[in-house]
Amino acid sequence: MPRHLVIGNGHIAIGFDDTAQIRDIYYPYVGELNHVGGHRCAIGVWVDGQFSWWRDPEWQFDLGYHEKSLVTNIRATHPGMELSITSEDAVHQRLNVYLKRMTITNLAPEGREVRVFFNNDLMISETEVGDTAVYDPERHVIYHYKRGTYFLFNGATEGTRLFQYSTGVKRFNHSEGTWRDAEDGELMENPIAQGSVDSVISFRLFLKPGETQLLNYWMAIGSTLDEVTDLDEYVKDSGVNMLLDRVIVYWQRWAEKSGTWFADLPSRVRDLFYMSLLMVRVHTDANGAIVAALDSDILQYNRDHYNYVWPRDGALAAITMSEAGYHGMVRPFFRFCADALTDEGYLRHKYNPDGTVGSSWHPYVVQKERRLPIQEDETGLTLIALWRDFVHHQEIDFPQSVYDTLIRPAAAFLARYIDNALELPKPSYDLWEERYGIFTFTSSAVYGGLIAAANFFRLYGNDYLSERYHKTAQMVKRGILSRLYDQERGIFVRGLVRENGRWVFDKTIDSSVFGLWAFDVLPADDERIVRTMEAVESTLTVKTEVGGIGRYEGDSYFRSGDDDAPINPWFISTLWVADWKIAKARTIGDLRAPRETLIWVANHALPSGLLPEQLHPLTGEALSVSPLTWSHAALASTVLHYIDRYRSLVNASF
Repeated sequence: MPRHLVIGNGHIAIGFDDTAQIRDIYYPYVGELNHVGGHRCAIGVWVDGQFSWWRDPEWQFDLGYHEKSLVTNIRATHPGMELSITSEDAVHQRLNVYLKRMTITNLAPEGREVRVFFNNDLMISETEVGDTAVYDPERHVIYHYKRGTYFLFNGATEGTRLFQYSTGVKRFNHSEGTWRDAEDGELMENPIAQGSVDSVISFRLFLKPGETQLLNYWMAIGSTLDEVTDLDEYVKDSGVNMLLDRVIVYWQRWAEKSGTWFADLPSRVRDLFYMSLLMVRVHTDANGAIVAALDSDILQYNRDHYNYVWPRDGALAAITMSEAGYHGMVRPFFRFCADALTDEGYLRHKYNPDGTVGSSWHPYVVQKERRLPIQEDETGLTLIALWRDFVHHQEIDFPQSVYDTLIRPAAAFLARYIDNALELPKPSYDLWEERYGIFTFTSSAVYGGLIAAANFFRLYGNDYLSERYHKTAQMVKRGILSRLYDQERGIFVRGLVRENGRWVFDKTIDSSVFGLWAFDVLPADDERIVRTMEAVESTLTVKTEVGGIGRYEGDSYFRSGDDDAPINPWFISTLWVADWKIAKARTIGDLRAPRETLIWVANHALPSGLLPEQLHPLTGEALSVSPLTWSHAALASTVLHYIDRYRSLVNASF
């Protein structure tokens, strides 16, 4: 199940399912650790002796956000209970506090008592062993703790505090959890539980016919009890209403910083653009980690997740955010990469949000042959992103601060890790992390990275190194043009793979060849690029009502059905083709097709505006993780390129 809503502040990130209930809480890093782990922090309602959890099918939901904001705007209705509830959720932009404002309306013709229950189902530090849930009678709150992590839960209705509480054991022996205690509308008020525990707090409202009242609920997170109690006092003194309104304004001011004119793009594309900027922001930790995704349901697929920093995804997202004007936001990413860089000068497969090395499936040895288990494109892309950030913002001091820790060692590795006979980078894993060889995308990223390094060396007066790396880049370009181009078909191949001791073409049509023009090996209108990208579009377009473009021929990742089933459309590959058409457009009319692609993306987003990784080719259902940072970064990037091209074409016509 995808995450339909995500909120956060760079230290906390919270994900919600399609019933607007919390399934993930990440702290102290965005993406690490998950203190819910995909379980459900359930919400329940009792009225007239009837109880219902929000997960029950009778509830109807309209999920979304306030405009240009990381504050949710949810409407939940239960016709049988004659109740309507709106919910606004946010993480304070600066403090480690989650805020919820519920507006509850009695649709019945008579006055009624309504009770709302919040189940706090935590597994602190990603394990249910050793947690404690306790009621504090002095503060009239529930808090959970283990070692150096504390969660405090509180709330209030108009003029009253929480009504009842309870703690208990969950998912152990025959104990399902304290949430069961709520289903009769009363809580037993057990004051403490330890081990695998949960808790429930409830609130009571008395509503006249047609009356609406507010219920506020909040959670403070910190490393000590004093820290969370101070945050609790701050919320009570300030008031949830004022704090939430300030959070809305903050994110709207943040989003409007891009100051974008949208040419002839419709409002739904504009809205998705702002949502995409916000999604990249919510997946970015304060220490610079740009996390691929926060959807923990992927754990059910392969017992691992996307809560990692792939330098590939991060660099491409950094390029987008820099183009959009968020230089200050992406600077920490480059420091993150500088700290992560190995002594040899390369970036590893992926990293945890705290900067430690992440899990990997790339081996160091295959059939007794040693390999360097990296995706070399990630090192090249990081240098490309850093140079483009400088070009956009002209801040000469910042690249200088990572000159010795990132630029020089990474450039030296790219220049050293080359097969001189082929004039191409030595083998590494492809950007899809699936195969080992010499690939067009990787080679293009290495070329772009070397050019970026040469530009930096020239910028800082080192003409010798600038010339050296520029020559090395030109050698790689020669290798690309001579070794990765299929003269017979007139297109570039995916790469070279080893067969019987020889390098042979991997002729699979793969959307990643977009790197050739995206990283400036050749212009977008070069006839070889045109034929290559036309082959990508014609071969990989999903010929169903869903449409879109897949990654590559025969892609099996999350593919359903047999080998004859269509491949799944991916948002990134679909947008790459649109980007290419934008880059080579010569008239406003040439922008018609990429405009339609942007509308297609907006039409296939989740109702809340979030973009998954890929879609089912027959149903359009979201597949794999959602939201995917890379999908949102690609959408925002294509919108920016569209606007720039539209503006230049209009100006050229006068």
